[in-house]
Amino acid sequence: MSKTDSKPLASAIGIFKQYKELGTKAMQQLPSEGFHWKPEPESNSIYLIVKHLHGNMKSRWTDFLTSDGEKPWRQRDEEFEDELVSDEDILNIWDEGWQVLFDTLESLNDAQLSEIVYIRSEAHSVLEAINRQIAHYSYHVGQIVFLAKAVKSSSWQSLSIPKKKSAEFNRNMNHL
Repeated sequence: MSKTDSKPLASAIGIFKQYKELGTKAMQQLPSEGFHWKPEPESNSIYLIVKHLHGNMKSRWTDFLTSDGEKPWRQRDEEFEDELVSDEDILNIWDEGWQVLFDTLESLNDAQLSEIVYIRSEAHSVLEAINRQIAHYSYHVGQIVFLAKAVKSSSWQSLSIPKKKSAEFNRNMNHL
């Protein structure tokens, strides 16, 4: 049993931090136009994915224990409307959404994991709601990484083990 097995909330926070870092590192490689690039007209750009995550995070994690996670003030459809915003603004809404999530999770304790919360009127334990959002956010961060890699093409700097470098990586790990 690992140390985090007995601390599910700490484990979840760690997973969220890993995905935030992965998305941040992908976006840091982008030229300005890369935030708005789409492979085809019906696709979402990185900006739209970030905008959607921001809206979702603010809605889900604001008053998490006491109100439905789908807030009446959220305008989900508008999250997919494109407009020209700066790279700085995109990164700011990225950080703001994650901050709402981390502030909420850090205010909880493991004894609250079995409490019931609602998302779109559907009951979830706190742990189920957290796991639901881990799955949702990792899905979208994967999209961000995929799009960023497509934008950068051959100048992409790998965020994990580069192609054809597994043996080298494994050798280096054995020396730790």
